[in-house]
Amino acid sequence: MKNYFDLKDQVAIVTGCSTGLGVQMAKALANQGANIVVVARRKNLIEAVAAEIAAEFGVKTLPVVCDITDTAAVEAMTDAALAEFGRIDILINNAGTGAVAPAEDITDEQFSHEMEIDLFGSFKVARSVAKKAMIPAKYGRIINIASMYGLVGNKIAGSSPYHAAKGGVVNLTRALAAEWGKYNITVNSICPGYFYTPLTRETLDSDFFQQNARTMIPEERYGNEGELDSAAIFLASPSSSYVTGVQLPVDGGYTCM
Repeated sequence: MKNYFDLKDQVAIVTGCSTGLGVQMAKALANQGANIVVVARRKNLIEAVAAEIAAEFGVKTLPVVCDITDTAAVEAMTDAALAEFGRIDILINNAGTGAVAPAEDITDEQFSHEMEIDLFGSFKVARSVAKKAMIPAKYGRIINIASMYGLVGNKIAGSSPYHAAKGGVVNLTRALAAEWGKYNITVNSICPGYFYTPLTRETLDSDFFQQNARTMIPEERYGNEGELDSAAIFLASPSSSYVTGVQLPVDGGYTCM
């Protein structure tokens, strides 16, 4: 029997892997046998996540502290992963932030900060991993975590820098897919909708947001833990070899209306 999504002995870097969706996706890949490079800024959190994944799934893990806006730190992170494992097969660009304020009140600093992390940071990591590992190996799976807000606007919470940065991630994905396809590297983006995490649960369970779900989302609910995992596993696997440059919304249908 063929396991279409077997990732045994492959090596995956997951950025923003200290909490929330990053940890969930890292565990999903580890469940399929991938060794995980756990990347974020807070040393205590990534060490705990790395230990938890190793214990639960029996794979190798490597925690690496990295600020993705720092080019030297990104290069050092890639070097550390290659020194430990000798290969990098999968990259999930998940690290990001989000400024919320009316567009007319957004500061230059807020807009610049958003672009620096969500868009430029994602590019820096992809550039480093592709150049040092994937292009030489003639193989790679890059998954950029964009957002449904990279595809549409919204009236519920002003966040124009986030929309702009994630929209940039969407088209960056297309550009990198076009350039790197000849190296057998696929580049795709996942565009999550609203998901429950420890940071969002209280907000999403409020009366206002529950009404919003019933009005704006065909499935009339928010995403639960684990509902992003299968999308990440599919795009990370060798079986998705002819899928590149796509945006996959995982949003309960939010962007279909």
